[in-house]
Amino acid sequence: MRIKYYLTANNRSPVQEFILALSVGTRLEILDALSLLDSGQRLEMPLSKNLSSIKPGLHELRFRDKAGQVRVVYYMKRGDAIYLLHAFRKKTQALPKKDLDLIIKRWKEV
Repeated sequence: MRIKYYLTANNRSPVQEFILALSVGTRLEILDALSLLDSGQRLEMPLSKNLSSIKPGLHELRFRDKAGQVRVVYYMKRGDAIYLLHAFRKKTQALPKKDLDLIIKRWKEV
């Protein structure tokens, strides 16, 4: 399946911008994981967590760097593509409500 970045109304990709701002090492880890997804591999814990309890097809890529935890939330849309919806630094154990709301909003748009 093809990887597609979520685009805003003015064709910006907040996920891509977030990834590009990370350290080279973390960026390479993310790109490696995306390459595996693109080749059709199924990723599991600890690299990828299923978030189907929120919405079917939602998953998060999980990384750690010197500054803490990094998450990239993606949606596997059958027969279409894998959409990268949101990327953020996670500071609490639970998914913050503002991030969850943004993920759901973007999920509805793809």
